Amino acid sequence: MSVMADEINARVSLETHLQEHLSLFRTLSGLAESIEEAAEWIVQALLKGNKLMLCGNGGSAADCQHLAAEFTGRFVKDRKPLAALALSTDSSALTCIANDYSFDEVFSRQVLGLGRTGDCLLAISTSGNSRNVIRAAEAARSMGIRTMGLLGRDGGLLRGLCDLAVVVPSTTTARIQEAHIFIGHTLCAMIESRLGLG
Repeated sequence: MSVMADEINARVSLETHLQEHLSLFRTLSGLAESIEEAAEWIVQALLKGNKLMLCGNGGSAADCQHLAAEFTGRFVKDRKPLAALALSTDSSALTCIANDYSFDEVFSRQVLGLGRTGDCLLAISTSGNSRNVIRAAEAARSMGIRTMGLLGRDGGLLRGLCDLAVVVPSTTTARIQEAHIFIGHTLCAMIESRLGLG
């Protein structure tokens, strides 16, 4: 093993990552009010027969799909399905829109086609600067769709486009994503409880 490899192994360890994770998670209680408000917005949309749409790229796309499944399937207990749609999962729509228009439009065109006034959009981005997620937020706002951002770093450009921004106070993508899925699961639990389904 080279000296450089030894140095890298010395710097990266489970304990290092665990301490970073714990340090960040101790700050998340500062986001409680925004998370509570996001849960209430989603509850009100669902009670009125509307839906939750989610969009994001890469790991954030996986989080969107994961959370949408928690809504349409179940989170903790058996209950009726809740209307949620991950805009990153339709490969035909994504490739058609990217090919015929632009990758920047892959979510916004779906929002314009599938969204309705009264729906909610949860835009997930660790940087807050993903162009296609920004375009989705712009489209949603133009339709009267409440837009929530699950963001990181300083919130990026998305922060100002969201009606409600939950910004995880970290600059490390992996730690932000860990917080995002935790917050997503917390939202699921809150929403099930408020709907009397948990």
